[in-house]
Amino acid sequence: MTVRVAFNTELQALHNDLVRMGGMIEDAIEKSVRSLELRSRELALSIIDGDHLVDQMEKDIESRCLNLLLRQQPVAKDLRSISTALKIITDMERIGDQAADIADITLHLNEGQSLHMAKHLPAMAQVASEMVHKSVTAFVHSDLQLARETMERDDEVDTLFLQVRSDMISLLQSGAEHADQAIDVMMMAKYLERIGDHAVNICEWVEFFVTGEYKNTRII
Repeated sequence: MTVRVAFNTELQALHNDLVRMGGMIEDAIEKSVRSLELRSRELALSIIDGDHLVDQMEKDIESRCLNLLLRQQPVAKDLRSISTALKIITDMERIGDQAADIADITLHLNEGQSLHMAKHLPAMAQVASEMVHKSVTAFVHSDLQLARETMERDDEVDTLFLQVRSDMISLLQSGAEHADQAIDVMMMAKYLERIGDHAVNICEWVEFFVTGEYKNTRII
Protein backbone atom coordinates (compact mmCIF):
# COMPACT_ATOMS: atom_id res chain seq x y z
CA MET A 1 0.00 0.00 0.00
CA THR A 2 1.44 3.36 -1.04
CA VAL A 3 1.69 6.27 1.37
CA ARG A 4 -1.06 8.11 -0.50
CA VAL A 5 -3.43 5.15 -0.48
CA ALA A 6 -2.77 4.63 3.23
CA PHE A 7 -3.50 8.30 3.89
CA ASN A 8 -6.75 8.21 1.91
CA THR A 9 -7.84 5.11 3.83
CA GLU A 10 -7.20 6.85 7.15
CA LEU A 11 -8.93 10.01 5.94
CA GLN A 12 -12.01 8.00 4.96
CA ALA A 13 -12.00 6.40 8.42
CA LEU A 14 -11.88 9.91 9.91
CA HIS A 15 -14.89 10.96 7.82
CA ASN A 16 -16.76 7.82 8.89
CA ASP A 17 -16.08 8.70 12.54
CA LEU A 18 -17.40 12.23 12.01
CA VAL A 19 -20.59 10.88 10.42
CA ARG A 20 -21.00 8.47 13.35
CA MET A 21 -20.50 11.26 15.89
CA GLY A 22 -22.94 13.43 13.95
CA GLY A 23 -25.54 10.66 14.14
CA MET A 24 -25.02 10.41 17.89
CA ILE A 25 -25.65 14.10 18.51
CA GLU A 26 -28.61 14.23 16.10
CA ASP A 27 -30.14 11.36 18.03
CA ALA A 28 -29.47 13.17 21.32
CA ILE A 29 -31.18 16.35 20.08
CA GLU A 30 -34.28 14.49 18.94
CA LYS A 31 -34.50 12.38 22.10
CA SER A 32 -34.03 15.40 24.37
CA VAL A 33 -37.20 17.03 23.06
CA ARG A 34 -39.05 13.72 22.95
CA SER A 35 -38.18 13.16 26.62
CA LEU A 36 -39.76 16.56 27.29
CA GLU A 37 -42.92 15.78 25.29
CA LEU A 38 -43.34 12.37 26.91
CA ARG A 39 -42.08 13.59 30.28
CA SER A 40 -39.88 10.49 30.22
CA ARG A 41 -37.34 10.36 33.01
CA GLU A 42 -35.79 7.19 31.56
CA LEU A 43 -35.24 8.77 28.15
CA ALA A 44 -33.78 11.93 29.68
CA LEU A 45 -31.38 9.88 31.81
CA SER A 46 -30.29 7.86 28.77
CA ILE A 47 -29.31 11.09 26.97
CA ILE A 48 -27.33 12.36 29.95
CA ASP A 49 -25.64 9.00 30.48
CA GLY A 50 -24.87 8.75 26.76
CA ASP A 51 -23.11 12.12 26.63
CA HIS A 52 -19.87 10.49 27.77
CA LEU A 53 -19.94 8.44 24.55
CA VAL A 54 -19.98 11.66 22.54
CA ASP A 55 -17.08 12.95 24.66
CA GLN A 56 -15.15 9.72 24.02
CA MET A 57 -15.86 9.96 20.31
CA GLU A 58 -14.38 13.47 20.29
CA LYS A 59 -11.20 12.12 21.91
CA ASP A 60 -10.99 9.22 19.46
CA ILE A 61 -11.35 11.52 16.44
CA GLU A 62 -8.83 13.94 17.90
CA SER A 63 -6.38 11.06 18.33
CA ARG A 64 -6.95 9.95 14.73
CA CYS A 65 -6.35 13.51 13.48
CA LEU A 66 -3.13 13.85 15.43
CA ASN A 67 -1.97 10.47 14.14
CA LEU A 68 -2.56 11.63 10.57
CA LEU A 69 -0.68 14.86 11.21
CA LEU A 70 2.32 13.18 12.83
CA ARG A 71 2.66 9.99 10.79
CA GLN A 72 1.26 10.72 7.35
CA GLN A 73 2.75 14.19 6.83
CA PRO A 74 -0.20 15.65 4.90
CA VAL A 75 0.22 18.56 2.52
CA ALA A 76 -1.88 21.59 1.57
CA LYS A 77 -5.58 20.70 1.37
CA ASP A 78 -5.07 17.45 3.31
CA LEU A 79 -3.69 19.47 6.19
CA ARG A 80 -6.68 21.80 5.98
CA SER A 81 -9.04 18.83 6.06
CA ILE A 82 -7.53 17.46 9.27
CA SER A 83 -7.32 20.83 11.02
CA THR A 84 -10.95 21.49 10.04
CA ALA A 85 -12.02 18.16 11.53
CA LEU A 86 -10.31 19.10 14.79
CA LYS A 87 -12.32 22.33 14.91
CA ILE A 88 -15.59 20.66 13.94
CA ILE A 89 -15.50 18.05 16.71
CA THR A 90 -15.33 20.81 19.34
CA ASP A 91 -18.66 22.19 18.10
CA MET A 92 -20.10 18.68 17.86
CA GLU A 93 -19.14 17.88 21.44
CA ARG A 94 -20.81 21.07 22.66
CA ILE A 95 -23.97 20.16 20.76
CA GLY A 96 -24.01 16.89 22.68
CA ASP A 97 -23.63 18.82 25.93
CA GLN A 98 -26.55 21.08 25.10
CA ALA A 99 -28.83 18.15 24.26
CA ALA A 100 -27.90 16.69 27.66
CA ASP A 101 -28.66 20.05 29.29
CA ILE A 102 -32.19 19.97 27.81
CA ALA A 103 -32.65 16.46 29.17
CA ASP A 104 -31.43 17.62 32.58
CA ILE A 105 -34.09 20.35 32.68
CA THR A 106 -36.70 17.72 31.82
CA LEU A 107 -35.66 15.73 34.88
CA HIS A 108 -36.34 18.67 37.17
CA LEU A 109 -39.73 19.73 35.82
CA ASN A 110 -42.60 19.55 38.27
CA GLU A 111 -44.75 16.49 37.69
CA GLY A 112 -47.93 18.43 37.02
CA GLN A 113 -46.32 21.27 35.12
CA SER A 114 -48.12 22.01 31.87
CA LEU A 115 -45.90 22.72 28.88
CA HIS A 116 -48.53 23.66 26.31
CA MET A 117 -46.69 26.94 25.75
CA ALA A 118 -43.55 25.09 24.59
CA LYS A 119 -45.14 24.27 21.24
CA HIS A 120 -42.25 25.66 19.16
CA LEU A 121 -39.51 23.56 20.79
CA PRO A 122 -40.06 20.42 18.66
CA ALA A 123 -39.85 22.51 15.48
CA MET A 124 -36.65 24.15 16.74
CA ALA A 125 -35.18 20.74 17.51
CA GLN A 126 -36.12 19.44 14.05
CA VAL A 127 -34.44 22.32 12.22
CA ALA A 128 -31.38 22.27 14.48
CA SER A 129 -30.96 18.51 14.02
CA GLU A 130 -31.22 18.86 10.23
CA MET A 131 -28.64 21.64 10.30
CA VAL A 132 -26.23 19.44 12.26
CA HIS A 133 -26.69 16.55 9.82
CA LYS A 134 -26.20 18.73 6.74
CA SER A 135 -23.22 20.62 8.16
CA VAL A 136 -21.31 17.36 8.76
CA THR A 137 -22.40 16.02 5.35
CA ALA A 138 -21.14 19.24 3.75
CA PHE A 139 -17.70 18.69 5.25
CA VAL A 140 -17.44 15.00 4.35
CA HIS A 141 -18.44 15.73 0.73
CA SER A 142 -16.66 19.12 0.46
CA ASP A 143 -20.04 20.59 -0.47
CA LEU A 144 -19.76 24.36 -0.16
CA GLN A 145 -23.24 24.96 -1.54
CA LEU A 146 -24.81 22.70 1.08
CA ALA A 147 -22.85 24.44 3.81
CA ARG A 148 -24.11 27.85 2.71
CA GLU A 149 -27.70 26.65 2.40
CA THR A 150 -27.47 25.17 5.88
CA MET A 151 -26.20 28.43 7.36
CA GLU A 152 -29.24 30.22 5.94
CA ARG A 153 -31.53 27.91 7.93
CA ASP A 154 -30.25 29.42 11.15
CA ASP A 155 -32.78 32.21 10.52
CA GLU A 156 -35.53 29.60 11.01
CA VAL A 157 -34.13 28.66 14.41
CA ASP A 158 -33.83 32.31 15.42
CA THR A 159 -37.41 33.02 14.33
CA LEU A 160 -38.71 30.09 16.35
CA PHE A 161 -36.67 31.25 19.34
CA LEU A 162 -38.32 34.67 19.15
CA GLN A 163 -41.73 32.98 19.04
CA VAL A 164 -40.87 30.98 22.15
CA ARG A 165 -39.76 34.16 23.88
CA SER A 166 -43.00 35.90 22.93
CA ASP A 167 -45.01 32.96 24.25
CA MET A 168 -43.11 32.99 27.53
CA ILE A 169 -43.68 36.73 27.97
CA SER A 170 -47.40 36.11 27.51
CA LEU A 171 -47.22 33.26 30.01
CA LEU A 172 -45.52 35.45 32.60
CA GLN A 173 -48.11 38.16 32.08
CA SER A 174 -50.83 35.62 32.87
CA GLY A 175 -49.46 35.04 36.37
CA ALA A 176 -46.28 34.88 38.43
CA GLU A 177 -46.99 31.23 39.21
CA HIS A 178 -45.81 30.40 35.68
CA ALA A 179 -42.33 31.91 36.20
CA ASP A 180 -40.53 28.59 36.72
CA GLN A 181 -42.05 27.11 33.58
CA ALA A 182 -41.14 30.18 31.52
CA ILE A 183 -37.53 30.00 32.69
CA ASP A 184 -37.28 26.28 31.92
CA VAL A 185 -38.73 26.66 28.43
CA MET A 186 -36.52 29.66 27.64
CA MET A 187 -33.42 27.75 28.75
CA MET A 188 -34.30 24.82 26.49
CA ALA A 189 -35.00 27.18 23.59
CA LYS A 190 -31.65 28.87 24.21
CA TYR A 191 -29.83 25.53 24.08
CA LEU A 192 -31.52 24.72 20.76
CA GLU A 193 -30.58 28.14 19.40
CA ARG A 194 -26.97 27.47 20.39
CA ILE A 195 -27.07 24.12 18.62
CA GLY A 196 -28.06 25.98 15.46
CA ASP A 197 -25.16 28.37 16.01
CA HIS A 198 -22.74 25.46 16.39
CA ALA A 199 -24.01 24.01 13.10
CA VAL A 200 -23.26 27.39 11.51
CA ASN A 201 -19.76 27.22 13.00
CA ILE A 202 -19.25 23.84 11.35
CA CYS A 203 -20.44 25.23 8.00
CA GLU A 204 -18.04 28.15 8.29
CA TRP A 205 -15.21 25.67 8.88
CA VAL A 206 -16.38 23.85 5.74
CA GLU A 207 -15.96 27.12 3.85
CA PHE A 208 -12.44 27.38 5.19
CA PHE A 209 -11.68 23.80 4.15
CA VAL A 210 -13.02 24.23 0.62
CA THR A 211 -11.87 27.79 -0.13
CA GLY A 212 -8.95 28.32 2.21
CA GLU A 213 -10.58 31.53 3.42
CA TYR A 214 -11.16 31.88 7.15
CA LYS A 215 -14.19 33.54 8.72
CA ASN A 216 -14.57 34.22 12.40
CA THR A 217 -16.87 31.57 13.81
CA ARG A 218 -19.26 32.32 16.67
CA ILE A 219 -17.85 31.79 20.12
CA ILE A 220 -20.40 29.83 22.13
